[in-house]
Amino acid sequence: MRSVLIIDDNPGVGEALSLLLSLQDITAHYAASPEAGLALLAREPVDLVIQDMNFRVDTTSGEEGVALFRALRARCPDLPVILLTAWTRLENAVELVKAGAADYLAKPWDDRKLLATVENLLELAQSNRDLQHQRQERQARRDALAARIDLGGLVFASDAMLATLELAAQVARTELPVLVSGPNGSGKEKVAAIVHANSARRSGPFVALNCGALPADLIEAELFGAESGAFTGAHKAREGRFEAAHGGTLLLDEIGTLPLAGQVKLLRVLETGRFERLGSSRTRESNLRIISATNADLKAMVAQGTFREDLYYRLNVFELRLPALAQRRDDILALAQHFLHETRAQLSDAAREALLSHRWPGNVRELKNVMARAALLAGEGLWITPMHLGLEAASGALVGLAPPTRNLDEPSREAVLAALSQHGGVVSRVAQQLGLSRQALYRRMERYGLDQGA
Repeated sequence: MRSVLIIDDNPGVGEALSLLLSLQDITAHYAASPEAGLALLAREPVDLVIQDMNFRVDTTSGEEGVALFRALRARCPDLPVILLTAWTRLENAVELVKAGAADYLAKPWDDRKLLATVENLLELAQSNRDLQHQRQERQARRDALAARIDLGGLVFASDAMLATLELAAQVARTELPVLVSGPNGSGKEKVAAIVHANSARRSGPFVALNCGALPADLIEAELFGAESGAFTGAHKAREGRFEAAHGGTLLLDEIGTLPLAGQVKLLRVLETGRFERLGSSRTRESNLRIISATNADLKAMVAQGTFREDLYYRLNVFELRLPALAQRRDDILALAQHFLHETRAQLSDAAREALLSHRWPGNVRELKNVMARAALLAGEGLWITPMHLGLEAASGALVGLAPPTRNLDEPSREAVLAALSQHGGVVSRVAQQLGLSRQALYRRMERYGLDQGA
């Protein structure tokens, strides 16, 4: 059952609040002093604290309330606390809210407003507990995966990448051909390397070939090698990628760009395991595993006649799909912090919001470049702001030459004002609607010149 701890030196306040909460099926615990409240908290688990700001008749400074709040935060950092203010200067309560208090209410309180605040905070507390439980389960799965396979230093935090890597770990133990699909810059080569590193061929070479970077007349030589004099400029014999990858893994990146003539020759080798160098009649064999990667829709290309159907099914025995970075938002900040690990630069709250709201068309590669640029502009040991990130605004123009007047994703004064009116000034509900932390909401209210009763 949900429970609330009331700490107030006035027994009448404790009795009134306890009755009000009990009518909502909320268990109320009452303590008449900070010391009694902290002792009760050590004995009984509670979901929320409602605390007074003054505990002696002759004091109105609120210093006792500040000390109690700090003691509560020290013992239970995530426990939501509502401040009850009477004679205390309002500025004290506002400062404590900025320091982490959930909300403040003036005495005498409005029952409707108090209950709305309590109910909302209890819901948020339960959501936070559920989220924390999910994070712990996810972390346990990540730890188990990292203990079982070599992840090659890959940084991730999302369920989507975790699921993909768990599949990669399964297929790595087989000899099946693997197709890694996903948008450019999403980490396809990194995942292919993980499959190789956890396969029986891990001691063999891992050779990557970008098919999209090959001129059409050099594809055969790159794949299968060439003898001296086989073509203009071939002054000595050279081995191809099939020979170089013998005993290991060959990654054919951007396989969708391979011309039809190259597809025919590749298919023959995949079927027979035999090939000849360009300019040679000697048949060679190579024992390797093929992993291919693409950002194209190969099935659509098959329907269009630009990719051979038999080659598609030969390569796509097992597919690993990498989602775009925008579809695995939990990875964004984890990767951003990783790219900053060799610098002393730190992400500001506004920079974090900007990173999370960006579309990331260039995926992880774009994020890496953005963080390198931001660290350079911010300088050693300074905070990174949205100006340093230089991300694209809605118009497509780069932001960064001058500080923007307002982030496009930041709620306007009118939006904050409307939300305050809609929720009767209950800050926790307003923050939830606007997608802000309470501290961030108070900063905006202060900037816009709004108060809680606006």
